[in-house]
Amino acid sequence: MKQSKGAGFTPEHFAWGVDGKVATITINRPERKNPLTFDSYAELRDTFRALAYVDDVKTVVITGAGGNFCSGGDVHDIIAPLIEMDMTELLRFTEMTGDVVKAMRACPQPIVAAVEGVCAGAGAILAMASDIRYGTADAKVQFLFNRVGLAGCDMGACAILPRIIGQGRASELLYTGRTMGGNEAHAWGFFNRLCEPGSTLGEATTLASRIADGPTFANAITKRQLHQEWSMSIDDAITAEAEAQAICMQTEDFHRAYHAFVAKERPVFEGN
Repeated sequence: MKQSKGAGFTPEHFAWGVDGKVATITINRPERKNPLTFDSYAELRDTFRALAYVDDVKTVVITGAGGNFCSGGDVHDIIAPLIEMDMTELLRFTEMTGDVVKAMRACPQPIVAAVEGVCAGAGAILAMASDIRYGTADAKVQFLFNRVGLAGCDMGACAILPRIIGQGRASELLYTGRTMGGNEAHAWGFFNRLCEPGSTLGEATTLASRIADGPTFANAITKRQLHQEWSMSIDDAITAEAEAQAICMQTEDFHRAYHAFVAKERPVFEGN
């Protein structure tokens, strides 16, 4: 039996709200452009893991407060302590941050990122790991690990980013850490849509609501297949999709869609 994680969930390190079927995560340290801390990483990981057991949240929007998305790991709360850690402690931290992305990809709800302003480092990764990204022309996306002496292969960037924007473009961003502006991000396919500043969250929420009103069991299957088929051959992917579609054909939502079509009505999906 799945459990609700709606109104009763009160995180400590970001804002959480549920409106209808859509949950919104807001990284809310606007005075410092919404950096992440050890605790917020862990709470994001645990939240996305828990969403697999939630039945009243169908889609998730992730955004930042105060006109910026997320500036990445907090220099004072994270970067400074990392200098003093030994290899075991460092690996524990990097595995934890990677687990945030694993949890985002594994949770069945589609995730829509609403990006404005600064979207840097781990913030860019959170946007990258989302299923759909809305942004603005003045957004500044930076995979800036190279600029602080680290490899670009952080939290799955070398695996996921090339699949979104292409190998050559991803290579350039990861080798240089330069800013990818909003227009460029849209042209390269990182942003699905450009919005007017201040309207991104509203438009992302509208999309999330539309998806939430769809056949959410089938949407979860689509998300799972999009993720799993990265490591499949074409033949294996076709077989997996045949099996997945046969499962969806047994759902009540599939039957509802057929009967609504016959009656020339719009189907009302219930996610089962």
